[in-house]
Amino acid sequence: MLDRKSVLITGASGGLGALVANHLTAHGAHVVALGRTRPAGVDGFLHHDLSNPQGLEAAAEAIKTGRWDILVNLAGVQHFGPVEQEDPEHLVSGYMVNLVAPVRLSQAVVPGMKARGSGQIVNIGSIFGSINFAHFVTYSSAKAGLRGFSQALRRELADTGVDVTYVAPRAVRTAMITERVMEFARLTQMNLDAPDATARQIVTAIQQRKRDVYLGFPESIFVRLNALMPGLVDRALSANDRKAAQLFAR
Repeated sequence: MLDRKSVLITGASGGLGALVANHLTAHGAHVVALGRTRPAGVDGFLHHDLSNPQGLEAAAEAIKTGRWDILVNLAGVQHFGPVEQEDPEHLVSGYMVNLVAPVRLSQAVVPGMKARGSGQIVNIGSIFGSINFAHFVTYSSAKAGLRGFSQALRRELADTGVDVTYVAPRAVRTAMITERVMEFARLTQMNLDAPDATARQIVTAIQQRKRDVYLGFPESIFVRLNALMPGLVDRALSANDRKAAQLFAR
């Protein structure tokens, strides 16, 4: 189903993104990466910085006339810690990469997809976008926005032949998992998934043109509980939130 498909992917130089790009290529897709660093194994590369408005707009202009079958918005950055301790510049660039860039790049490719009557926008979110964790405030809220954007865009593109897939992995063992996050994972028994297994699940969701995919158990159940009974989830997470707070009180 991916044979000869033209795929544009962001975040392909990261641990998870590189694996997703490799699996897409293995399934016969023509993969072009967009970002600051060219990853190995891709068919093409567009050098752009998505963390600032000027770089993002240059990227959008560069891709808007391309014939893209699939756009995969996978690039992401994360801050772990009290929100007041996040550097303001990192805060803004984080929202740019995690939320604004997927929206703007989708906006750039949708007209061509609609004109051809086919296409797929794939937004890689996070379980953190549905279960909004303390000490991951800006990351969680950006991914929550990406989830909402995906649902709204899907409804807007109904009957156009353009599908929107939203995939929410739980924590994955990549470079984003710093030593402090590892300590948090040990304290709270947070699950960390192997990158290759997650990459394969993402590619399967793309192949099957899924709508919303939430990876991991019991996190996928907590997603539904949080939507229906957020107070219950507040109480369930409160002990772990206190443990996390202790990491920053030292």
